[in-house]
Amino acid sequence: MKTYNGNRREVLKKASQIMGFAAVAGIAMKETAKADGGSMSPASVGYVDHPSGTHQCSNCSLYIPGTPATANGLCKAVSGPISPTAWCQIWAPAS
Repeated sequence: MKTYNGNRREVLKKASQIMGFAAVAGIAMKETAKADGGSMSPASVGYVDHPSGTHQCSNCSLYIPGTPATANGLCKAVSGPISPTAWCQIWAPAS
């Protein structure tokens, strides 16, 4: 059995490196999730590329606008690019 002969400073240094790596990996995974939007498919929520009356993605609480605002954005619930003038069944008014 191999034993560790390092001192406390070395152990703390290694532990902080591991925690730093874990934090960076967590941030990277979160940014990847944001880049893809939500996890539900457009078909599963009845996504259509036109508004339903005055209801459209650009005035939904789940919509994340693109840049510029007229470009496709993302949805917190639906995957893929989302048109600001589209609509789906989970539309919820922005507050």
